[in-house]
Amino acid sequence: LLASAHPKLFCPGLDLVALVDYDRAAMERFFLQFEEAMLALYALSKPVVAAVAGAAVAGGCILALTADYRVLRQGSPIGLNEVRVGVPLPWWVLTLLRASIAPSALTRAALLGDNYTDEEALDVGLAHEVRPAEGFEDAALATLAELARRAPAALGTTKAWLRHGALEEMRAGGPERRAEFLDAWFSEPAQEKIRETVASLTRKG
Repeated sequence: LLASAHPKLFCPGLDLVALVDYDRAAMERFFLQFEEAMLALYALSKPVVAAVAGAAVAGGCILALTADYRVLRQGSPIGLNEVRVGVPLPWWVLTLLRASIAPSALTRAALLGDNYTDEEALDVGLAHEVRPAEGFEDAALATLAELARRAPAALGTTKAWLRHGALEEMRAGGPERRAEFLDAWFSEPAQEKIRETVASLTRKG
């Protein structure tokens, strides 16, 4: 079960306050480790359920997308706001997104960086189920238990075959795609927008 103990957050994304001061080499190492961690979760043979009990934006949405099943608490926003912050979505994230949501929703989700709640999140495929706060975690655990009752070899093999194409495409991005992402991240407009975002987060803190 992917879950958070915070009452209002599942995961608010990457820590821009820390990342803003990384040089290119440090950022490349970080994003490679993040990519490897998310692909490992997506490729996990065991069942994975995301209990999204609060905001899941940017990196938090990516984390939720690695799950087999996403239970969203009513009123919790989920989405990818990277373009709004001024940075592109990495190649492998776009591949994960294409494998997860309705094609008709890709423009809004990827290019406009919209967040979704409740029925709209269900419609685009960012959530499989929406539940009220009362009994939320029990519902997520019940779904996980149902998946776990399936024969491990049957579930794991089927899951591997379901995700094989997307995983191969994610891994095909390689150093060239990461270099393009880093070029965009360290471009003057992106750095300006990132620092504006960090300044706003610092003021709120």
